Amino acid sequence: MSDIKDLIAKIRQFRDERDWMQFHDHKNMAISIIIEAAELLEHFQWKEKEDLDEYVKQNRKEIEEEIADIAIYLFELADNLKLDLSKSILRKLEINRKKYPTHKAKGSAKKYNKL
Repeated sequence: MSDIKDLIAKIRQFRDERDWMQFHDHKNMAISIIIEAAELLEHFQWKEKEDLDEYVKQNRKEIEEEIADIAIYLFELADNLKLDLSKSILRKLEINRKKYPTHKAKGSAKKYNKL
């Protein structure tokens, strides 16, 4: 079993043991991803760039938990939608490879239509 499939099975088991599927419709899962992403972003809000490394060291556990919450909801939403997240990611990387060819995008933060 792949690592992702194993993770999804554990997420599903956790959810189902608590009878939470009734609350985990697509809309609520998408909203939950955004809420958790905002909680992650809150760790970086108003921090100076030069202070970030130290802040991350001191708050690593909390940041890690927010990232995990985002991933759990994302994996579950993909599973609920019957999407193969691994294939979706690989397909999107290929699309991005064409949108951002190395010879144009390397070292640039410009959007693909501005390269």
